[in-house]
Amino acid sequence: MHSHYSMNYDPDSGLIDVARYVASDNCDERPQGAGVETLIVHAISLPPGEFGGLGIEQLFCNSLDADEHPYYSEICELKVSAHLLVRRDGEVVQFVPLNQRAWHAGVSECLGRENVNDFSIGVELEGSDDAPFEDIQYERLAQLTNVIRQAFPAITPDNIYGHSDIAPGRKTDPGPHFDWQRFRALFSQTAQG
Repeated sequence: MHSHYSMNYDPDSGLIDVARYVASDNCDERPQGAGVETLIVHAISLPPGEFGGLGIEQLFCNSLDADEHPYYSEICELKVSAHLLVRRDGEVVQFVPLNQRAWHAGVSECLGRENVNDFSIGVELEGSDDAPFEDIQYERLAQLTNVIRQAFPAITPDNIYGHSDIAPGRKTDPGPHFDWQRFRALFSQTAQG
C-alpha cells in the first residue's frame, strides 16, 4: 500500500470524505424501495486513450466542448455520470451522492434485472482497454469498495461487476488490463486491515 489513509462515508450527504466533490446534474432519486445491491467498475478516458485532462469531469457535468476533439462531438450530448472516479494519480472525484442514482450503466442487465442504475453504484477508473491501470488506482478502488460495502451491505464480493459484464457486446470496460484477481485480493485484505 502506498499510503494508508482513512476514507469515510457520510450517509446524510451521500459523500465520501476524501473525494473532491464535483456535482453532476445527471442523477436522480432511486426508485422507491430500490436498495443498492451491486457495484459496477467502469473505465473511461477522454479523449480516448489520453489521461489527465478535464474531459471526464466536463462530460459528467454537461460542459464538454464539442470542438475540442473530434470524438467529443459524438458524445457531448450524452447525459451520463458515475458516482465516483479514480484518476491515474489516485485522486478520487465524486459526482453523485451514493444515495442517489447516477446514470452510468445505460442499457444493462444484472442480477436478473434491467435498469442497473436503479440498484448500483458506479465507479469509473481513468483508463482504457489499451493500458494497465496504476497501482494506486487498485488501492483506492479497494478502499472505496470496502467503504461502500460497509454502507451498503447487500453488495457482496460476488455482486461486483464490470460494465462489460452487465452490457456485453455494447461495452468492454474496465477492459482486458483490469486485474480482477488483484482487485478482489486487495479489497478483502484492506477490509481486514
